[in-house]
Amino acid sequence: MNHNLADFEKPLFDMEQKIKEFKELSQSSGIDMSREILMLEEKLQELRNDTYKNLTPWQKVQISRNSKRPNTRFYLDHVFCDFIELHGDRAYKDDKAIIGGIGSLDGVPVTVIGNQKGIDIKDNVDRNFGMAHPEGYRKALRLMKQAEKFNRPIITFIDTPGAYCGIGAEERGQGEAIATNLMEMATLKVPIIAVVIGEGGSGGALALGVADHIIMLEHAIYSILSPEGFAAILWKDGKRAQEAAGFMKLTAQDLLELKIIDKIVGEPSGGAHTDALKTALSIKATLSKELNKLMNVDKELLINQRYDKYRKIGAFEQIS
Repeated sequence: MNHNLADFEKPLFDMEQKIKEFKELSQSSGIDMSREILMLEEKLQELRNDTYKNLTPWQKVQISRNSKRPNTRFYLDHVFCDFIELHGDRAYKDDKAIIGGIGSLDGVPVTVIGNQKGIDIKDNVDRNFGMAHPEGYRKALRLMKQAEKFNRPIITFIDTPGAYCGIGAEERGQGEAIATNLMEMATLKVPIIAVVIGEGGSGGALALGVADHIIMLEHAIYSILSPEGFAAILWKDGKRAQEAAGFMKLTAQDLLELKIIDKIVGEPSGGAHTDALKTALSIKATLSKELNKLMNVDKELLINQRYDKYRKIGAFEQIS
């Protein structure tokens, strides 16, 4: 059994296995089973389409956390050319939970920064499961200020459960580091595009998320905290996470409707991990299009529009 499967994906897996068995039996016995295999493949595609068109918020949470989902490093290698990684915050150390550097997008030099989860247990431990310390956010800010100095657009990739909340991180100023990034990103005089590629959680995501344009993958999530944390705080019961996900408006579709994000990039049926290269090409096409628009905007107007964008979030009218 594939341990990356969510419960709702098991019927699809079972049917895939059945098709595989039929193919092996047909080969070993010499019996022509092509008609039966074709019927099963058509039924599988129909079931897959129905399943992924009607996902619940909790099911999207599960997909966003799939360990096989392409991470920031994958997109750095497949969206940008000539990427050079830069290290360290020049104050404490290099935090591997944040990866960043310089590359080019269709010939345009850009600074790219993102949360980086590991690809296996050892790598996840090394990268703290994508949960950055203060020095990670200070590294990100150093690269952003460098980008501003050399007039390079900034692209960020968001994929983290949240900022690390351990004692050491708090001692070194986790809250201040995140708050400083929010403040500084609001006034950077270069275009900023943020892409939520997986799990966008809490201040750890927001520290890379103050952008002119926010893009989300179809099955990514973006929220103030995890559904487990929400349930634990609101109901004192983390086991009600599935119920909490339904209340939180954390899906790309919810956030587009609320005008918190600007665009959704579609994923292959089954999620980004089923065809990572196709997903990367979709992100690249969207980034190129949106970056071309932003690069033609006057710098002062760019900052004013960014300010107005965030002032409008959460605005409401009181009707007496």
